[in-house]
Amino acid sequence: MHIVSVNVGPPREVAWGNEVVPTGIFKQPIDGRVVLRRLNLDGDAQADLSVHGGPDKAVYAYPVEHYAYWREQLPDRELPLGIFGENLTLAGLTEDAAHIGDELRIGTARLVITQPRLPCFKLGIRFGDPAIVSQFLASNRPGFYLAVLEEGEIGAGDPVERVHEDENQLTVTELLRLMVHDKTNTELMRRALRVRHLAAILRKKFENRLRT
Repeated sequence: MHIVSVNVGPPREVAWGNEVVPTGIFKQPIDGRVVLRRLNLDGDAQADLSVHGGPDKAVYAYPVEHYAYWREQLPDRELPLGIFGENLTLAGLTEDAAHIGDELRIGTARLVITQPRLPCFKLGIRFGDPAIVSQFLASNRPGFYLAVLEEGEIGAGDPVERVHEDENQLTVTELLRLMVHDKTNTELMRRALRVRHLAAILRKKFENRLRT
């Protein structure tokens, strides 16, 4: 497992329909090494902190293996690395093998997987096509968010080492199913709640579901 590309970008304002929308989804690959901090990479930022960013979504990773699928689905579209808004384009770790709570060592930083990504309308802005949002969700290729346990420097080519595998073995794919398709699965909810590093917003949501 390794990092193929590190991608960052500051927020910008984009005309979308009759509005001007701030978005941080435009990421560009960078050369060299960059400091990974608790809330984001140096040179990167999120536009709307009410739904993006924060400790549980400091970094977004997307498997490079999915780019082949998207080239088949979107043959007339250029797909540069970072087009899905990911900070890390990585190789060798897809959603069905990545567990919520798994801790990863990349460069001198340590991170933990917290949740899958649910796309918002800003993915449509990046692609210039609102239909990509539902297409992305239906693909079951969401990528995943990570929290930063230890700050450090990372760069393209760095190995990705899984230094701790969460004992609950809840894959990103399973959690996506619980969030979107199987919302009343109480057994899977209880399993998710046993994961120490489950994103706080999902912990609260599942606890509320079980109470009601």
